[in-house]
Amino acid sequence: MFQMLLRIHRFFLSQAFYPIVLSSLLALSIYIGRVLYSGSRVVYANLVWNLFLAWIPYIFSMISALLSRVLPRLWWLAFFPGVIWLAFFPNAPYLVTDFLHLTPRQGIPLWYDILLLASFSWTGVFLAIASLRTMQELVKAHLGWLVSWLFVAVALSLSGLGIYLGRFERWNSWDILFHPKSILADIAVRLINPFDNMRFFGFTILFTAFLTVCYLVFVSMSHPAVPSPVQEERTR
Repeated sequence: MFQMLLRIHRFFLSQAFYPIVLSSLLALSIYIGRVLYSGSRVVYANLVWNLFLAWIPYIFSMISALLSRVLPRLWWLAFFPGVIWLAFFPNAPYLVTDFLHLTPRQGIPLWYDILLLASFSWTGVFLAIASLRTMQELVKAHLGWLVSWLFVAVALSLSGLGIYLGRFERWNSWDILFHPKSILADIAVRLINPFDNMRFFGFTILFTAFLTVCYLVFVSMSHPAVPSPVQEERTR
């Protein structure tokens, strides 16, 4: 029993589960504090729903990782939760765009709402980065280093596109299943007429760049180049 709990604990550690839960609880606590202070449950209630959607790709990335560990010979089974992960992946960094709702409101200091939106946005980005890192490691294990980074580039580009479609065109992840032709037509119109859709290209490119930098910073910090004093002492 102890060994099983230890394995679960180590798996959660590898998925950055504990800090993500802590970040989510902090965001929800700040929201609850706002409700209690202002007496309004409606304002920024969408953040709670968006946080729930942001957890979906993270959960399915963990399912993919778990299948790969438990059934290494049937690693291809991780493809199915991986598809769901990709469909819902933009929902995690989408939380950053909720800053569009920031405006001074009566009954609550503006700085509190800034902190509220920042906590949800950071959690969404953290969920996106952690889930992408998990999926990249799975791709790297089976298809190599180069393909894994191509996978990252495609996923981040699609995420930037998906965030635009969700924020400005009001498409949802499940619309990929129910209205795929309409979504593709929506994208095609903008690709065919680039000069009439500068917001589409500008938003998608800049958001992709933003997420790419966030991801690269996370990856570089998870593999520090400077050894700690303890590591230096052990190598002597």
